[in-house]
Amino acid sequence: MDDDDIAAVTIGELEPYAVEVVLEDYNPAWPSWYAEEKAAIGAALGGVALRIEHTGSTSVPGLAAKPLIDILLVVPDTADEAAYIPALEAAGYSLRIRQVDWYQHRCLVRRVESGAPRNVNLHVLSPESGAVEIERILAFRDRLRANDDDRSYYERTKRQLALREWKFVQHYANAKSAVIEEILGRALSG
Repeated sequence: MDDDDIAAVTIGELEPYAVEVVLEDYNPAWPSWYAEEKAAIGAALGGVALRIEHTGSTSVPGLAAKPLIDILLVVPDTADEAAYIPALEAAGYSLRIRQVDWYQHRCLVRRVESGAPRNVNLHVLSPESGAVEIERILAFRDRLRANDDDRSYYERTKRQLALREWKFVQHYANAKSAVIEEILGRALSG
């Protein structure tokens, strides 16, 4: 994604990522942070939440990460925002990204600077429009959980990239793409 793409899908004002990327060694509290968020999401949505998964680097034991909990939420239809966004907003989440042309992806966030207990990215996809990306997200997570070499390789890449300055955090994410695709290729082929 370039800067124009980022601006086009962002809800609210687009602000440069004004802090350095700081990776922390794996924190054994991260799974419990996720469990608290999962419980809140489940309570807010009930049966609308078809699946809730801890994803991203904080979901991989032993992997250094930004202290931000990434969660995958699967709902029947992400385009039907009225079915889930008001309940999530009432639970403290804010809609930040709407990507209609990319699997109908939505991303809601909670941020410490806004009073949340922790930083969370809640990625919302649907079983039909997002099936391919759901599989990729979970396959990548599971590969890192199961393969020490790929986990170490990914961590080295992240640590090298964290030394650079980034205008937007999406640029940091983009810079990891080639390594992610390489690891994902091994995950999906084996």
